[in-house]
Amino acid sequence: MAEQQPKERSQADADLEREIRDGRKFSLAEAIGRLAGPGIMKGVSPITQKQQAGSQIESYLDHELTDAVGAMRAVLLRQVTESELLDEHFEQPLVALVSYVKRILDSEYLLQELVRESDVEWGRVFGERPYFEKEGCSPHQDDPYTVESVRTRLSQLLATLTAGRE
Repeated sequence: MAEQQPKERSQADADLEREIRDGRKFSLAEAIGRLAGPGIMKGVSPITQKQQAGSQIESYLDHELTDAVGAMRAVLLRQVTESELLDEHFEQPLVALVSYVKRILDSEYLLQELVRESDVEWGRVFGERPYFEKEGCSPHQDDPYTVESVRTRLSQLLATLTAGRE
């Protein structure tokens, strides 16, 4: 007998729902809502927490990273948002950014890779051949991204990040 009560309620709920729907026009929004299921949008953002964290990092970099051209900012943002650090700290995205910047500054290889990718991005955006730094040679005078200039910008960014956390 206890088994019949849930069936009766679900049948009653279905009858009520059918009655309500009879008077409405069917729309695409309603179809999507039905597919998503009940309660899908109740108090929850449709943007994932990782995307929200990426947006917060992007906003921070836009305001705090000195990069007139913007290529290094784009590369750094892409690298941080694709890193495992953001997966581990998506609820505190600036912690992930601090860790990532420290990792780059602690590794000459990662720093050179950031410079190279920034040069490539700069060349793509401006439709020009990028200036790559060659070991043992002084950098080209028009190169917007050298190892030293990027190291300086990242050090300044790290100082700003850590000062804001204290």
